Amino acid sequence: MKKYIFVTGGVISGLGKGITAAALGRLLKSRGYKVASQKLDPYINIDPGTMSPYQHGEVFVTEDGAETDLDLGHYERFIDENLNRYSNLTTGKVYWNILNKERNGEYLGSTVQVIPHVTDEIKSFIYTVGRTTDADVIITEIGGTVGDIESQPFLEAIRQVAIEVGRENSMFIHVTPLLHVTSSGEYKTKPTQHSVKELRGLGIAPDVLVLRAEGDIDDEIREKIAMFCNVKPDCVICNKDVPELYYAPVMLEESRFSEIVCRELGLDPGVLDLHEWNEMLQRIESRRGHVTIGLIGKYTKLHDAYLSVAEALHHGGYENSVHVDIRWIESEDLEEQDPGTILGDVDGILVPGGFGVRGVEGKMQAARYAREHDVPYLGICLGMQTAVMEFARDVLGYEDADSAEFNEESTHKVIDFMPDQRGNIPKGGTMRLGAYPCVIRSGSILEQAYGKKEIQERHRHRYEFNNEYREAIQLAGMDVTGTSPDGRLVEAVEIPALRFFVGVQYHPEFKSRPNAAHPLFRELVRAAMQK
Repeated sequence: MKKYIFVTGGVISGLGKGITAAALGRLLKSRGYKVASQKLDPYINIDPGTMSPYQHGEVFVTEDGAETDLDLGHYERFIDENLNRYSNLTTGKVYWNILNKERNGEYLGSTVQVIPHVTDEIKSFIYTVGRTTDADVIITEIGGTVGDIESQPFLEAIRQVAIEVGRENSMFIHVTPLLHVTSSGEYKTKPTQHSVKELRGLGIAPDVLVLRAEGDIDDEIREKIAMFCNVKPDCVICNKDVPELYYAPVMLEESRFSEIVCRELGLDPGVLDLHEWNEMLQRIESRRGHVTIGLIGKYTKLHDAYLSVAEALHHGGYENSVHVDIRWIESEDLEEQDPGTILGDVDGILVPGGFGVRGVEGKMQAARYAREHDVPYLGICLGMQTAVMEFARDVLGYEDADSAEFNEESTHKVIDFMPDQRGNIPKGGTMRLGAYPCVIRSGSILEQAYGKKEIQERHRHRYEFNNEYREAIQLAGMDVTGTSPDGRLVEAVEIPALRFFVGVQYHPEFKSRPNAAHPLFRELVRAAMQK
């Protein structure tokens, strides 16, 4: 029988439910269990694909092309397993499925209600992960905070799952803050008590409490919370601050977190093997020196908008034994100031993806500065496109070179729709999404980085390199070094005359891991160190 673990949060958001779930996944995997993870989000959007990065942060894309919550990135980075479209469910998807079934007559004339139809749809999604994977344990995080009205159907659904699979095959982990009052120097447990009371009022009795705290908590606090929240004293786990989030599994295991979870689920704890993880932590601790990477973005006021990019840069630092300092630079600032005053002392430049015309000129200024001053450059998605646009303008002399996304009147649309993409295309879920193959040209920087001729990388974009300009751009010194297997789609460009100038249409950040940095981020950091 598969085991189901549900992670909920109380009192406030931003406590690290996702990190807790991801860290537990790593710990259980290190005990020999196959783990699958999923996130249930209460918002009514179908997915975060059309949501503002300022509201939701980045959109994480799975191998099969699902646009999902950023917490799935944490899951993949911690448990090192590729997730899929069954790993993220929203209220929007639930109602979309239900209404389509109702229109098709699948409810046989029944009145469609929250219970049982909405909860049944949620349960079906949870069970699908169990049926479609060989996982021993399914960890499900419930988005939002207990008490939110939109979360109630999800909480009712997981309450029912626990009954259907049996309490011996399910457990609830509740994450709450342990608030510290500075003036009195005391930890306050009442918020946790009230949150657990709210949860129990919905029919869910947590088995383990994870307390988010600044530091260690003493036995008196544990016993008090255990008594008033009706859990075993050792089931009160301290989740304290750590210098790097990848220390979280080791920190949580100081309270025997995964051992206790195995005990409560009737699983053999086996032997905890964190050898590979601890080696990675040793690489983190052994870093010496610093490199500064200028990250030129449109949404840099919210760093979560580039969460996977930032993590991948740090992974590159781990493998090169160097601290990576990210300088967050608004692309619009490069339109208003001399780029040299902003970029003059950076060791590398990274231009990530984005949508819309705002700040695009600044991204082109960054690409131009990197090209003219031989600063290591990595352009991702829009970062590749802006590098091509800048090259076409400044080197080829096409003054109005642009993308059809930004200027339909341009006479040199070096970035454009493919011929079969014309028409009124909806915004949501219609881009090139998910993993596609890429064939790498021999002798390229890409080949040196990857060490192989064909790769699979994840995409999230609508516009492509315009093949009408491929020959002219290559003759001028920018090589096409990665294409689709049929040669039709341009996946990567390079300027071989420079030390490291690479643009890729795909999103390599989604496949980077803390214990296995993505090759392009590893090589960008290495080139930045040489500078």
